[in-house]
Amino acid sequence: MDQVRTRKAVTIDITDFLDNGILREQSFREKIAQIDWEKEYSDAKVIITGCDKVPIPTWAYLVLASNIAPYARRIFWGEACSAVPVYARKEK
Repeated sequence: MDQVRTRKAVTIDITDFLDNGILREQSFREKIAQIDWEKEYSDAKVIITGCDKVPIPTWAYLVLASNIAPYARRIFWGEACSAVPVYARKEK
C-alpha cells in the first residue's frame, strides 16, 4: 500500500485497492482486513484520494472511511490542495 506521510496528512490512494484495474469487493475487503488501522492512522489527518480513470463504487469509500474513523483525527476526500472534510473526531 502506497502511503504518503507528510507533515500535514497521510494520503490513501483508492487505486491501491484495485485488482487488475478493477475494484473487486472480495479482494478489496481482504486488503482492508490486513491493515493495522490503529498503528497506521492513530490520531492522523487522512486524505482519501479518488480515481478519475476507474469507476469506484461509493460503498468502497464508505468502508475505507469507517475503518479509519475510530483512529483518525480527521478524514478528507480529494486532492490535498482542495480536500473536502468528511469526518472530524470530537475533541474531549
